[in-house]
Amino acid sequence: MLADQSMSVLPVAFSLMASFMSAITLLGVSKENYMFGTQFITINLAYIISTPIVCYMYLPVFFRLQKSSVYEYLEERFGRVTRVAASLAFSLQMTLYMGIVLFAPALALSAVTGISQTWSIVAVGVVCTFYSSLGGMKAVLVTDVFQSILMFVAVYAVITKGLYDQGIKDIFRIASEGERIEFFNISPDPRERHTIWSLGIGGIFTYCSLYGVNQAQVQRLLTLRSLERAQAALWIQWPILTVLSLSTSFAGLVLYAHYHGCDPLKSHMITNTDQLLPLYVVETMGNLPGVAGLFVSGIFSGSLSTVSSALNSLAAVTVQDYIGPLLKKNGPLTDTSSTRLSKVLVIIYGVICIGIAFLTQFAGTGVLQASLTIFGAVGGPLLAIFTLGMICCRANQKGAMSGLIVGLIFTMWIGFGKPKPPPPVKPTSVEKCLSNATDGLEGNGTLVFATDAPVTEVLIMNDLMNETSVFTNHTIVDNMERDERRSFLHNLYAVSYMWIGAIGFFITFVLGFVVSLATGGNRIHKEELYATFLTKARNEMAEEDLIKEHNANRVDLSPLTEMLSVVDEDAEVTHM
Repeated sequence: MLADQSMSVLPVAFSLMASFMSAITLLGVSKENYMFGTQFITINLAYIISTPIVCYMYLPVFFRLQKSSVYEYLEERFGRVTRVAASLAFSLQMTLYMGIVLFAPALALSAVTGISQTWSIVAVGVVCTFYSSLGGMKAVLVTDVFQSILMFVAVYAVITKGLYDQGIKDIFRIASEGERIEFFNISPDPRERHTIWSLGIGGIFTYCSLYGVNQAQVQRLLTLRSLERAQAALWIQWPILTVLSLSTSFAGLVLYAHYHGCDPLKSHMITNTDQLLPLYVVETMGNLPGVAGLFVSGIFSGSLSTVSSALNSLAAVTVQDYIGPLLKKNGPLTDTSSTRLSKVLVIIYGVICIGIAFLTQFAGTGVLQASLTIFGAVGGPLLAIFTLGMICCRANQKGAMSGLIVGLIFTMWIGFGKPKPPPPVKPTSVEKCLSNATDGLEGNGTLVFATDAPVTEVLIMNDLMNETSVFTNHTIVDNMERDERRSFLHNLYAVSYMWIGAIGFFITFVLGFVVSLATGGNRIHKEELYATFLTKARNEMAEEDLIKEHNANRVDLSPLTEMLSVVDEDAEVTHM
């Protein structure tokens, strides 16, 4: 499962990037810049800050332990219950995420080929599952390099075409006129969807949860033979990740420059805004032999790398955390048995993820926001208990479990609670395409959407076009007490999805620390379980505990000493 620790730095660096930069990135980030502007680009600041945190705080601990499951750390640090609870949370996170990852390329395939979304999901799911079950971690790492290259080729094909047709000056001019250029939104309101604070601070917690304590990423880093090489891989993947992020963002501006006068969703050309990029490829490069296929292969490559990573990590966690302990009485699993069992588990998880992909089309948000919401809601609390264990010497299992349970409940509540206000979409126009889209208009000039479009998205976009607000209309009630309660819930649900991970982290961490102190603290002082910079503090605490234990067990000899002194005095008197 660790590829015999024989991998080179560069393939691992590309694989780290490809693991979570899937079709969701290619479709979601370009759509994000088209519909909401360029503010999302500032999340790259979080990547710069987070990389050294992961390299020098979390990674050394896992390298000292050399465990195939990161959740084995939690068992040694806290106990068996914490390990199982955390691995279950991870399994839930990755299974939900895989459903979105399978749905994204199905959208592209449907837009390019005309195949229905249902059959597209089935086709993508079967291919990804079969591919993931064939090879182990070493095969996944090597193929991730080629898949990463295909992702870049797909993005730069779009950028090259846009520069050829529009030119860089016109692209930025059109984007500026359409209010798409925005980098310095410093609003302190947590309900603001994207600001420097939500993307910068919230992005740190998202990045650390993905690259610092996530099984899929740590498993890749442990395939390198030394800590220094693993840290080098993380540093190398950062500029690769940033270049892909900036490239897909610019591709979104290319899309807007092309469609600024004829919005594809309003003009009935697509049923989901995540299909913008595939539509552009078909319209502008469909006449070029092989280009549309190259683009689809790039989208598939992004999904294959992510799905293979997630399915292999899910299989590893299931074998190590659930099945292995149950079969321990019959002896440990052999490598051959573990490999065969992992391949079967990959297929099982693949089938589950295909089922979830069918539900994703009804989520009502884009694939990018849906995936980052999942990472925040589950990743924030998980990051907190690992951090609690590594830097808080007094933390114990009661504290960790209390914090994890409360943190997960709260983040899932605000992350997926309904109703949520519609996102603040930038203005779009159909001025230049109304004459060609009469089939999408009723007699009164109202646009009609395709019947198979996701209901939530249709309602949101219809409200935006009529300049009304579902959020406002449904919160006006006659009863003042009910109005106040609904207002509180709406404000809570309106909190930006980028803050969810940070909120979950602080709730879990603070509650876990307080409960740990209230329940007697911790007596586990193994050096390898703590962050490197805590070595001195941990040793001092261990010495204090030893002294306390020694004093508690020491027999009080003072009464015997007093009695002996009295006897000696009596003997002296008698002698006189």
